[in-house]
Amino acid sequence: MKNIFSKIAVIAATSAAFTVAVAAANNPAQAIELNFNWQGDAGYSAIGSFSYDETTAPTIISESGSGATNFLESLNVSFLDPSNNPLGTYNTVTGGVSQSDFFAFNFDTSTHTLFGPLNVGGGTGVIGEYFFSGTVGDSLRLRQDVDQQGTSITLDQNSGSIQVSKVPEPASMLGLLAFAALGVGSSLKKKQASC
Repeated sequence: MKNIFSKIAVIAATSAAFTVAVAAANNPAQAIELNFNWQGDAGYSAIGSFSYDETTAPTIISESGSGATNFLESLNVSFLDPSNNPLGTYNTVTGGVSQSDFFAFNFDTSTHTLFGPLNVGGGTGVIGEYFFSGTVGDSLRLRQDVDQQGTSITLDQNSGSIQVSKVPEPASMLGLLAFAALGVGSSLKKKQASC
């Protein structure tokens, strides 16, 4: 009876791996999503993500201002206080459209690094909004608007350090899971053969 279950497991894992491989070949990934995180010197932090179509994006993506973006499809960011309590979450770019006149974003698609001016977060002129401003590699500041005349205060800053990491594609994860199932099925089969 155990032999039947191990055969079924091997067949299911093989089928899953084959299905994932065929799906990936017939439906290549176009949108790539990356996460970013920032830690300020006083304990404030930010986490976010952005996406773009990797089949059409140039090596350098530079976006600024409000309105339609050239390549960026989405960008969101959440700011946290030193106790990790949420301060605010902003969808700076949604559906390829920036909501902020102050938006600035520069990204190297070959090295997956942000560089140059960066201004993300609020930016619609609402009192109390949080936003990043500064230059990657020089100084990045978490700021908060205090009035509608453009006055803001700095809550935290760092030396311009911000980390970016690629989000694994679902097809890649399914493929890894399928191959892991194959390994488990194979191990079970060998274990049963030795009993």
